[in-house]
Amino acid sequence: MRTLGNLIWLLFGGIFIALEYLVASLVLIVTIVGIPFGIQTLKLAGLALWPFNKKIIEKEGNSGCLSVLMNVIWILTGGIWISLSHIVLGLLFGITIIGIPWAMQHFKLAGLALTPFGKDFVDK
Repeated sequence: MRTLGNLIWLLFGGIFIALEYLVASLVLIVTIVGIPFGIQTLKLAGLALWPFNKKIIEKEGNSGCLSVLMNVIWILTGGIWISLSHIVLGLLFGITIIGIPWAMQHFKLAGLALTPFGKDFVDK
C-alpha cells in the first residue's frame, strides 16, 4: 500500500517537488556560505521523492546551539515559506477523504522544512 502511495505521490507532483529542492540545493551549494543549506534541501528532496514509510527523527548528539542557530537562519531566509507551502498543500489535500494520506506527507515535509538542522529521516 505504501509503494502505491509513493507511486501516486511521484506521478502527481512528488517528482516536481523533489526537482525543485534539487535545483535549489545545487544553487545553494555553488556558494560557500550556502553549502549547509544546500545539504538540507538535498535532505528535503530525498524525503519529497519517496515520503511514505519514512519517519523524521532527531539526530543523536546534534542538538547543540549550532543546530538552533542554523534553524533560526533557515527560518528567516525562507524556511517559513517552504513550510507554509507544504501546510497549504496538506490542507488542500486533506479537504477530501481520499487525499488525507497525501496531506499527511505534506505535513511531514512541513515539519522538516521548518527546522531541518539536527533532523533526519529513516524507514519505519
